[in-house]
Amino acid sequence: MNTTPVGDVQVPRRSPFHFPNPVNEWAARSVAFGVFSLSVLALVTGWYWLTAVLFAGFLLRLGWGPRYSPLGRLAVHVIAPRLGAPRLVPGPPKRFAQGIGTVVTGLATVLWFTTGSAVGPAVLLGILVLAAGLEAFLGFCLGCWIFARLMAWGVIPASVCEACANVSARYAQNPA
Repeated sequence: MNTTPVGDVQVPRRSPFHFPNPVNEWAARSVAFGVFSLSVLALVTGWYWLTAVLFAGFLLRLGWGPRYSPLGRLAVHVIAPRLGAPRLVPGPPKRFAQGIGTVVTGLATVLWFTTGSAVGPAVLLGILVLAAGLEAFLGFCLGCWIFARLMAWGVIPASVCEACANVSARYAQNPA
């Protein structure tokens, strides 16, 4: 294992593609609100070039968590601390959700820039508005729900997210 000395302790180095685990739910919901807002703005104004901005944000968060994402940094360092004590949730389902957002916005961006038609990007942004709105306003992560179904069906091994298997412990630590 690759470690770095910190005083008398060897601390594991984070990989360059580190995604936080656990994740502060308030930060995740703040990011979702930003995605919701940008998606609604694109739909209302017809500024479908914003799909490229959304895609870049999802790609950055998928690869590196909030570290290089302006929206992620704003959520983690400014907004979430003002919303209350951290509510920790497992990171792997959130990363999976970022992957879904990357695919949806990537497809919307390609459709917009290759066809010039607003229909495909509008449908995809509508899906994103629904998913991001559920997360931002209700705390329901659609990508996390899909992740849980895939774990239950054995598509994603339980070893990917040990904390996901013990939901009762998570809710005991972070009561609603």
